[in-house]
Amino acid sequence: MTSGVIATPHHLASEVGAQVLRDGGNAIDAAIAADAVLCVVYPHMTSIGGDLMAIVWPAGAASPVGLIGAGRSGELATIDAVHSRGFDEMPARGVLSVTVPGTIEAWGRLLERFGSVGLGPVIEPAADLARDGYVISKDLSEHLARAAGLLLKEPHAYALYPPMERGMLLRNPDLASTLREIERNGINGFYRGEIATAIAAAIKRRDGLVTRQDLATHRSQWVDPIGFTYRDLVVYELPPPTVGLVAASMALRLEAGQDFRSARDASYALRDRYITDPGFSVAPAEVFLDPNHDLARPVDVTPRAGDTVYLCAADEHGNLVSLIQSVAYDFGSGIVAEGTGMLLQNRGAYFKLDPEHVNRLEPKKRTMHTLIPAMVARGGRPWAAFGTMGGERQPQLQVQVLRNLVNDGLEPAEAVARPRMAVLVDGETLAVEADYPGAAAMARADKRVKLMPARHHSLGHAHAIVIDGPKAWRGGADPRSDGSVEYSR
Repeated sequence: MTSGVIATPHHLASEVGAQVLRDGGNAIDAAIAADAVLCVVYPHMTSIGGDLMAIVWPAGAASPVGLIGAGRSGELATIDAVHSRGFDEMPARGVLSVTVPGTIEAWGRLLERFGSVGLGPVIEPAADLARDGYVISKDLSEHLARAAGLLLKEPHAYALYPPMERGMLLRNPDLASTLREIERNGINGFYRGEIATAIAAAIKRRDGLVTRQDLATHRSQWVDPIGFTYRDLVVYELPPPTVGLVAASMALRLEAGQDFRSARDASYALRDRYITDPGFSVAPAEVFLDPNHDLARPVDVTPRAGDTVYLCAADEHGNLVSLIQSVAYDFGSGIVAEGTGMLLQNRGAYFKLDPEHVNRLEPKKRTMHTLIPAMVARGGRPWAAFGTMGGERQPQLQVQVLRNLVNDGLEPAEAVARPRMAVLVDGETLAVEADYPGAAAMARADKRVKLMPARHHSLGHAHAIVIDGPKAWRGGADPRSDGSVEYSR
């Protein structure tokens, strides 16, 4: 048995992750097992057809390592190709928004480098849940009702995910079969075998831009996280194409005394000017880490949803993992590749059709990416892992959790439950949970302030683990989610 802890947004995922630890797996094994379960029980938030980002601090290492598991646009993906299909802007849904799934390859790379039990044992519990069914949560039931119009456009998607009441049982035997296939044949089978054939055929049938070759050539990328000093700590974020630098910028601006709205606007202006696939354009990290650097440039206000899962885990060996995974918007592209039970992501919706924009659509490119796991070190040793779902609001939400943990010294459970706020994509509206201190007075004083119900899902599902010693951890799971913290002792 391995002692450890895991925090996820669904109790079934947390329970499976903890059981993997009890069975002798390590924190990385537990995190991937939990993520696989989330790909089954939280289809509105994620899918094996999505992307994955992670920061891992391996046992005994002097610093963490990052993995960018972001899929690229297809080899046919050009601005002209989208225009020729009748669109003036990048479609938010449908086949043109589909990019290569990055998650399964990322699982393989993480397990290959850091895992201890192999791919089969960590996927099996998720496959069992997909086969046998799971109970619909209130959150999923509400999302199914809201997404009915989208899913009705795709008969296979609607047949799999019709409106369902809380407490009903949902089964996905095709997804179970797909997970079993991955167990048998690994990531190679997913990207170059029968599953790849099914994905490519589904995209081609709908006149999409991703080909079988795009799937076959996909690779994750190992990176060095960007570390920046925050009080007596070092905070680690992933580099572009993620918006980790945006979170860093906002954290440093708030520390420098800027108000929340100003810090957000300045950081997001830098995002829209610089962040994209670094293989196409390199973002200057120094401008993000300088709280006095400003751009006279409006913030992009393209509406962006964001449905994601964040989880973290630690073990007695000293491994710590911060992992975030998503299908982009709720239910992704709305397309289920026939025979796979798998929703394909719509991450391509983040591309621009403006040929002058840094994040313009181009073939085989990774878009500006919202997924940002985070980690904190104290005295050269790992101290905390934290993160949150929340789409383009992630930097704003994540920074508030950081400040709760560090500036206010809150317990992880308090830090992730504390009321939050976020400037919405219009750049004007400040959404504030009703129980935020002084929220009512803020709304009376400023018509741009919108009061939200307390613990509203739009303000993210955050989770955190703080390390106190070799076998001493404190964890927190967001009450806005269906999650829990589970320990293996």
